[in-house]
Amino acid sequence: MHIVSSMKMQRGVSTVRAAAAVTVVVILIAALVLSSSSAKKSSTSTSAVESTASSQVGAPLVTYSADAYATEVTSLLGSFSSSTGVKVAPVKSGGSTADASAIEAGAPDDVFVSSSLGATSPRYLGNLTANWAIEFATDQLVLAYSNSTTQTAAATNVIGLANTAIKSNATSDWDGFFTALVGGTVRVGISAPAQDPAGLRAWLVLEAAGYLYSGGNQQAYVSALLSHKGNVTAASAADLVAPLQAGEVQFLFTYRSAAISNHLNYLALDSHVNLGTPSLGPFYSQFSYTDSAGVTKGGPIALCITIPLSVVNSVEAMEFVQYVVQNAKSLSTFGLVPLTPALLYANMPPPAAIQQLMTQGLVVNNGALL
Repeated sequence: MHIVSSMKMQRGVSTVRAAAAVTVVVILIAALVLSSSSAKKSSTSTSAVESTASSQVGAPLVTYSADAYATEVTSLLGSFSSSTGVKVAPVKSGGSTADASAIEAGAPDDVFVSSSLGATSPRYLGNLTANWAIEFATDQLVLAYSNSTTQTAAATNVIGLANTAIKSNATSDWDGFFTALVGGTVRVGISAPAQDPAGLRAWLVLEAAGYLYSGGNQQAYVSALLSHKGNVTAASAADLVAPLQAGEVQFLFTYRSAAISNHLNYLALDSHVNLGTPSLGPFYSQFSYTDSAGVTKGGPIALCITIPLSVVNSVEAMEFVQYVVQNAKSLSTFGLVPLTPALLYANMPPPAAIQQLMTQGLVVNNGALL
């Protein structure tokens, strides 16, 4: 009886020990599971922090803009940054063709806003062209003047003749105005055509005016201005604003939006001359300017945007392009006329984000980017 009892006691102890061992194993497994889960959560949290930190320390969006539109582009970038949180660098500006040359030479750039469609093409951007650009607003060329301009009798006479022509729209009155403008009694600011499309377009305006108002002679006013040495040049139209305000130059060919942004007075020109009406494109194309870069035909003035292949912030750059197309109407306050829909020029199928804008009816294909 004693032996059986002892055996029963040993079995009881073994059972207790086995149960205790199982309990220990369960506790250890649970601890390992909790530890693994905690490590995963920590890893996920760390990854999220690193991702956020990476986004916050990213380089700001770099944008080159035609100098005449630096104010407008700065406004668009500011509202874009406020709505998306994307950091943007101060706008770099110059003549559109000069900007294109800088980008092609390797200057850091994510977005290029140009006043010349040609400046976004392989002709100027070389291998860095995206082979697409979107026109999103139009402008027109005007003859700006300052308060200093009205201090001279000759300039006051030119202004009077312009106002008469604007009111009558008679060929003889326009001829009288342009003849006085290029006669050498006043100095006319025209930026360098090879660097700034505004300058090239000024000569096209004079050609169109000669054709319309001087018996079909496209060179009538061009030749007169050159022979009287009445033109003053600079790298860009923006560089001629200060001389205009100081009275060193009496008139300046520039964009209407630039005149408004610089609080300048201006004389509006007829739509057949000012390059501001898209439907008159075929008429404008009759006139051309030839320089070392080749022959440039006249065409409607339009602001366009593209993303050079040297882009660093590619996602943010495309977001800005989409934002510009969707918010171009805000540019009307600057004297620009938004294009609805915007016009795409492309030598190949555009990126998916641009195709999406086309699907939404915000952009339509308007031909090749030449």
